[in-house]
Amino acid sequence: MESAERLQAIVRVLQTTDSVGVTELAAEHGCSEMTIRRDLDQLAQQGILRRVRGGAVSLLLRGENPPFGVRELEAHESKKRIAASVADLVSDGEAVLLDSGTTTLEIAKRLVDRRLTVVPTSLQSAQELSTAPRIKLVIPGGELRQGELNLAGPLTEAAIRALRFDTAIIGCCALSAEHGMTSFDLDDAAVKQAAIASARRVIAVTDSSKFSRTAFAFVCGLDRFDLLVTDEGIPAEQRTAFEAAGVAVRIA
Repeated sequence: MESAERLQAIVRVLQTTDSVGVTELAAEHGCSEMTIRRDLDQLAQQGILRRVRGGAVSLLLRGENPPFGVRELEAHESKKRIAASVADLVSDGEAVLLDSGTTTLEIAKRLVDRRLTVVPTSLQSAQELSTAPRIKLVIPGGELRQGELNLAGPLTEAAIRALRFDTAIIGCCALSAEHGMTSFDLDDAAVKQAAIASARRVIAVTDSSKFSRTAFAFVCGLDRFDLLVTDEGIPAEQRTAFEAAGVAVRIA
């Protein structure tokens, strides 16, 4: 089993179990205990668990948005395909709002050789673009959220509302035909709303796992999107509903 697959498997266990043991995990995955210890150390650095003697204790909270480090491991290949597809939709010279999230971080990696003005709401994306020679990088103000490293709050909203974008690329915590786009965090929802209101074109990006979720804070209905870029796992009834609402659906 590859390292990424093993890490994902450990995270899945931690989402339903309070603790895990090194010996048991090594036997389950057919690898050495030293390998498992390295895996657990890596997950501890991401805030997913706390190391204890002989294993680890889960720090994942049930019913809340998983930490960035967990989400970064999920549907990674789908996110890379989505990123490549979205990069093809953006033309040189555009002013682009790049929302926070793991999928949008993959998109940032695809834009480094482009000639664009980019306003990211995530420090991870800003870091990816910081040395891009033809990117004009504009960082909005606001409060930095630990762990996520995204910007939120009234200063962020005000900065975004003062600008106008050719394209806003919006990541999703949860998305459905019935409830529209929702977020686990009120401040995050407000930033997304500001970005959508300031853009000529709005592209929603998500892997298909988000179609089974509804989160706490309402962002917007389907009518605010021009395009949805996702993977082949989107449920047929969801795709039909999006297209019926006038949203173009692109499968990556």
